[in-house]
Amino acid sequence: MKKTELKKFKAILEEKRDAITTSSTVKKTHWENMENTRHGDFVDQASDDNEVHVNIRLLQTDAKLMRAIEAALSRIEDGSYGLCTMCGEEISVARLKAVPWTSVCIACKEKKTA
Repeated sequence: MKKTELKKFKAILEEKRDAITTSSTVKKTHWENMENTRHGDFVDQASDDNEVHVNIRLLQTDAKLMRAIEAALSRIEDGSYGLCTMCGEEISVARLKAVPWTSVCIACKEKKTA
């Protein structure tokens, strides 16, 4: 992969990482504010509980994506970015544009999910 392409993907990954960091901070703040809102009837409390669970799930998803982004940035640094971690073949640029933090090619992803 060309250095210009690597720089472009690195910038995309860093931008996404920063966006996740910002949104996670907002989600954590909102969730922390939910702790002391035990008011209303059982329906209100159930709704609040549901909102807390949704926020926890979103934070877990953000953490998983953050780990994938950090791993992709590490692969850029060590020169293995764009190579499938399962088969060693090049990952198509189209796939990297769609999912820049991916570590596997389409064929291996399909095998993994089948």
